[in-house]
Amino acid sequence: MLMSSCVSSQIYEDLKAKNEALKAENERLNGQLDGSGTDGEVYKVANLRKEIEKLNSEKTRLAMDLEAAKNNYNRIKASYDALEANSSSALTENLERNRKLLEQLEAKEKALATEEARLKDLQRQLTDRSKRVEELEGIIASKDAKMRALKDAISAALTNFEGNGLTVEQRDGKVYVSMENKLLFDSGSWAVNARGSEAVTALGKVLAQNKEIGVLIEGHTDNVPYGGSGNIKNNWDLSTKRATAIVSILTKNNGIPKDNLTAAGRGEHSPVASNSTSEGRSKNRRIEVILTPKLDEITKLLNEL
Repeated sequence: MLMSSCVSSQIYEDLKAKNEALKAENERLNGQLDGSGTDGEVYKVANLRKEIEKLNSEKTRLAMDLEAAKNNYNRIKASYDALEANSSSALTENLERNRKLLEQLEAKEKALATEEARLKDLQRQLTDRSKRVEELEGIIASKDAKMRALKDAISAALTNFEGNGLTVEQRDGKVYVSMENKLLFDSGSWAVNARGSEAVTALGKVLAQNKEIGVLIEGHTDNVPYGGSGNIKNNWDLSTKRATAIVSILTKNNGIPKDNLTAAGRGEHSPVASNSTSEGRSKNRRIEVILTPKLDEITKLLNEL
């Protein structure tokens, strides 16, 4: 279109120049015609008139060509201007659309970078937690092994008493030593008899070799109301005094840290058998020694998870 515009402009200028030249030549010939008078000149005048007519005809044609060229030029220029206007509008629209697309791309890249950073942080946290979980599992496994060894050691130390109202078992990560009152106390009494003192002393020797073990001594009774004499109010009071009596024997072993020992009375409120039979009531009247590993390391790791 630009080349067509340039060519049309050139044609227009050439025709215009040629028209001007013809006008000048016409004026010159008219001047010669006005000054002729001889017969010889008449012939020349006739020829000149023919030449003039020819030139006028050529002038008319050129004028028409010039007008057509002007019209073509104006049409081409109008088309070019419209195209230029449309192109500018389309270019502006494309630039605005590209700018918005670029902003969206930058926003998505920023969001992606943020997500990648968060993912890396989560992966790091997961790795740290996995390590702590493995460490926790190792500690738990180690403590379970220690508790199994403790249970075996207690069973070996109390072999002579097992089957006489004494049992040793491991469950839920703890070791439970259950001694029926018939092994430890006379009926209605909280004083430990000789046989019972022997069993508790043997237990204390094992506990002295396991200083990282918490020791809870619980006293239990059946549901028959206490009917003895002395400074006892009820079964709960009796169970507490019996638990305290066991603690008193264990504290004689200096190898057992005193802060490891705890005494508690449960009365008739935690039976292991039915109180409707004499056999069940006998099982309910007992001392339970509950041995628990200290869980400081495990608690610390759990708090870190």
